[in-house]
Parts: sequence; structure tokens; C-alpha cells
Amino acid sequence: MSKLLTNKENNILALSGEGTMASTAAEFESVWSDLQGIEFSQGYLDAGGVRTRYLHAGDRSLPTLVLLHGSGGHAEAYVRNLAAHAEHFSTWSIDMLGHGYTDKPGHPLEVAHYVGHLMSFLDAVGAHRAHISGESLGGWVAARAAVDHPERIDRLVLNTAGGSQADPEVMKRIVTLSMAAAENPSWETVQARIKWLMADKSKDYDDIVASRQRVYRQPGFVSAMSDIMALQDPEIRARNLLGENDYGSIAAPTLVVWTSDDPTADVAEGRRIASMIPGARFEVMPGCGHWPQYEDPKTFNRLHLDFLLGRQ
Repeated sequence: MSKLLTNKENNILALSGEGTMASTAAEFESVWSDLQGIEFSQGYLDAGGVRTRYLHAGDRSLPTLVLLHGSGGHAEAYVRNLAAHAEHFSTWSIDMLGHGYTDKPGHPLEVAHYVGHLMSFLDAVGAHRAHISGESLGGWVAARAAVDHPERIDRLVLNTAGGSQADPEVMKRIVTLSMAAAENPSWETVQARIKWLMADKSKDYDDIVASRQRVYRQPGFVSAMSDIMALQDPEIRARNLLGENDYGSIAAPTLVVWTSDDPTADVAEGRRIASMIPGARFEVMPGCGHWPQYEDPKTFNRLHLDFLLGRQ
């Protein structure tokens, strides 16, 4: 684990001319530094009886935008996107049902459970309609919500979204990495789970690893992770997959974002999803893995905002 140097230590390095080490310290990635300068709140609200954790930024009178993370994730997946979006939207990044610090229902979680929780969350914040943007599992949930509740979705973003296929090797890898991290949340197991998401394997992602390690060390989280992994079971996954008719029924304007190095599916799969959604826009972000919103926030924020604001 990298050591974050104190100001005193940095000053000593600077005086001694050891600029490389000082530069490394200056480049330490921190969830807190991502949020500095943003007027934001962290809290909990009741969404249909589910105590739900959120990060929120932006005036609540602005249009609502909800950001949904992936399997085993939490609201911090979007810490690098809150500031840019808060200028235009009442922006919420939530811990989805059974994830993070949101209530764990104690049963295997299927897409309908997540969609129900999302609708209850919108009710709780007083949003009859909202823009929904989801990554991985979050994209799967967002797409299903657009199919089942078209009257509640303004614009839709599917970011390296799941739900279109069942690749046994990918499913096995997700279960192996996720359960190992939950059963033994050491620095190494949690870091392995995070690095799998990213294109750049040279970084340590210390602060995200530390945040997730704290989540996974909660009492009972092994059982919660097992419930989250239900969608990696072939039989359960099969009845939750979205097909051509589902995608074809999506009426909301849709942006599909894919990446050059996504570990779950190649660019062709992202393009196939977009081709099934009427009028969908498709964008590929190079040099990113499963978290383009984190790995290249500048590009992601530009593409995302251009679409959500109808600029392109």
C-alpha cells in the first residue's frame, strides 16, 4: 500500500531535490480530493422501506440525474463526475439495493428488485421523471427500468452495461474475484477486484480500494455478496437478460458508452446493444476498462453532458 507523505516529508523531499518522489506523492488519488470544492452531501433516505445511502450534489430544483454503479460496487464509482453534473442536475449517486451501506434484503437479487428500489428512490426524492445513467449492473437496471417504466425516464445512458449476454468465463471471473474479496477483504483481494475493472493496471487505486475494503468488512457482507452474485448464476441470469424486443421498446433517448478495454465484453457487443435501441447514440472511449467515468472523467463528463443536455 502506498504511503501518503505528510507536508513535512514533502518539504524535506523538495529541499533535497528528490522531485520524483514528491511528484508521486502529489499524484496520489483520493476520493476526498475528488470531492473537494464540491458542495455535496452524503446521507441516507427511506426508499420504500430500504435505508438507502447516497451522495448528492446540485440544486434539488434542477432536473434529477441518478447514477448507478456495478455489481459489488458503491456510490464512490462516480466521485469524479459529481462536480461537472451538479452544475446542471440534481445529481444522485446511490448505493444500490444490497450494496455498499444500503440495506441488505437477505435474498438473491434479480434485476426486478433493483428496478423496484430505483423507482422507490425516485419517489423518495420527489422525482416523477429522471435521467438514469448506469455502469455495468447499473446499466442493466437502467435499461430494464426504461423498458418497464418509460414514463419515468427522460434520458438513458448505458455505460459498459450488462444484461445483453451470458459469457460463462466472465461470469465465473466476476464470482471468483468478488467472493474472494468479500470472504477475505485483504488489501490484495480487494485491489485485485478493482484492478480487474481498469485498463491501466500500473496504478494501485489505493483510495478506492480502501473505500471498498471498508464496505466489504461490514458484518454479514459475505452473505450480501452471495445475493449480489445471483445474476452470475446461469439460470437466474437467463430469465433476467434483455433481448431484442426489450431493447427495441426503449423510447427514451439513449447513449451507449463502451470502451476499448472492457473486461466483460468487446466493442462489438456494445455496438450490438446500441443497434437494437431506436435512435441510440454509440460512443467508444479508448484507453479505458469497465469504469470509463473514473479512468477518463474529462472525456466521459463531456460526452455524458453533451448527450444529457441535448447538445449533440
